[in-house]
Amino acid sequence: MAASWEESVEYSINTIYLLFSAYLVFVMQLGFAMLCAGSVRAKNALNIMLTNVVDAVVGSLSFYLFGFAFAFGEGARSNPFIGTSFFALSDIPSSSYGYDYCFFLFQWAFAIAVAGITSGSIAERTQFSAYLIFSCFLSGFVYPVVAHWVWSDTGWLSPNSSNLLLGSGAIDFAGSGVVHLVGGVAGLWGAFIEGPRVGRFDAFGKPIPIRGHNATLVVLGTFLLWFGWFGFNPGSFDKILVAYPDTSDQGNWTAVGRTAVVTTLAGSTAGIVTLFGRRLLVGHWDALEVCNGVLGGFVAITSGCAVVEPWAAVLCGFFAAWVLIGLNILALKLQFDDPLEATQLHGGCGAWGLIFTGLFAKEEFVIQAYNSGTVGTVRPYGLLMGGGWGLLGAQVIEVLVIAGWVSLTMGPLFYALHSLQILRISVDEEIAGLDVSSHGGHAYVHSDENHPRFYAEYVSLRDNGS
Repeated sequence: MAASWEESVEYSINTIYLLFSAYLVFVMQLGFAMLCAGSVRAKNALNIMLTNVVDAVVGSLSFYLFGFAFAFGEGARSNPFIGTSFFALSDIPSSSYGYDYCFFLFQWAFAIAVAGITSGSIAERTQFSAYLIFSCFLSGFVYPVVAHWVWSDTGWLSPNSSNLLLGSGAIDFAGSGVVHLVGGVAGLWGAFIEGPRVGRFDAFGKPIPIRGHNATLVVLGTFLLWFGWFGFNPGSFDKILVAYPDTSDQGNWTAVGRTAVVTTLAGSTAGIVTLFGRRLLVGHWDALEVCNGVLGGFVAITSGCAVVEPWAAVLCGFFAAWVLIGLNILALKLQFDDPLEATQLHGGCGAWGLIFTGLFAKEEFVIQAYNSGTVGTVRPYGLLMGGGWGLLGAQVIEVLVIAGWVSLTMGPLFYALHSLQILRISVDEEIAGLDVSSHGGHAYVHSDENHPRFYAEYVSLRDNGS
């Protein structure tokens, strides 16, 4: 039956909304690129920029061929663990499941973000071929399986499942766990197996600061990511024209606005707390740490952005800042080297965000987000809001299974790459810089004619004692 004019208009508006959200999320790749480039030394800037491009292009093909199918494949062979259809977008668009090319594009933008997180953890010391391998595996298999668990209607953790875990399912609305915790745990294993960068710790284990070369790029990247998060979180409603029953003026359009406000408040609070927290700890105003604090707040609120009140978002950001500060201190004590603090930021704050949702999710908002506001629906909600233990239990289970799944898949992969000697570059190459040793030259033009432009020139100068 042909759609009515009203249905066609509604579908068109929802399509425009989802496409625009996908474009915003894709802008986050540019934000990641700027943040990463500014956070590494100049001699590795070209390498880290290229890895961000590779995350996008490799992730595009792997998610097209396999990833989307593993994440959202439905049909007769559907199961709670992994999708089994829509490989290479066969049978898309699908009227039966409501999947179309716009939905694929939106989910693809999420998939490539995961690999970008992990790339930051192992920056400045990783062979380029290793990036190609782990990026394809992470965005094409590891991440999609988790996405299926939580975001597919047949997933065993899904809040939309017909058989809800603990009567609730896990609420991870935009991906504190599915995206950020996955990327953070993968980065943890990569950085742990590779070990610290040369010169990061002295012979006694004392940390030696290695600052990035361009604070301007870090701040620019932070604001681009902030901008993109307005697609990441509000865009996860998928549809904006969904009216709630028994109301004349409320629907997804009101929830979208609240979600954007909640996102802003969490990030801003985390930034302020980090600003003063670092001032107390190190004695000066640390601009770069404030940028990471803001991002930590965004990561944490991503899980519950659609189901919490604005005042709760302030609490979320406050504790996210201290989670990040505490994990950074712990990382230094353990001689763990993550140049972008991606493990601590995305992994630690992502885990906190899931727990936070289990504590502060509001019943009304949960029903609006997952049951379109249907009157009479009863669901577990935040423990501290009077909703019992069901939701919090599901959130804790999500944290544990994501950490376990990513460890069982990415840990062995990084170890295999290490054993085959295709993970870490040599000490000489690391000292020279990846730009000159792997990419044919520097990211920046040097006026000094004696400055080595290629790795062979660097080796010649080293051997001649220059």
